[in-house]
Amino acid sequence: MILFHAIATTLIMILELYKWVIIIAALLTWVNPDPYNPIVQFLYKATEPVYAKIRRYIPTAIGSIDIAPIIVLFGIFFLQQLLSGF
Repeated sequence: MILFHAIATTLIMILELYKWVIIIAALLTWVNPDPYNPIVQFLYKATEPVYAKIRRYIPTAIGSIDIAPIIVLFGIFFLQQLLSGF
């Protein structure tokens, strides 16, 4: 039981970190960042594969707004609540 709690806690912390990566990447879309910046490239590589999977099943473009980050954040919140029960 302690092992499951440790795994759940670790997953919650990883999800929390990824949540901040998504928030920062979404905020960067409001400005025009340098695409050759290593941090911008990392954020794109870390978030775009997840967004692409969501976009395959759900149309996420509402006008010029992409709601894929919001959908991913809701999924992360759900998983964190599910894992916090362990």
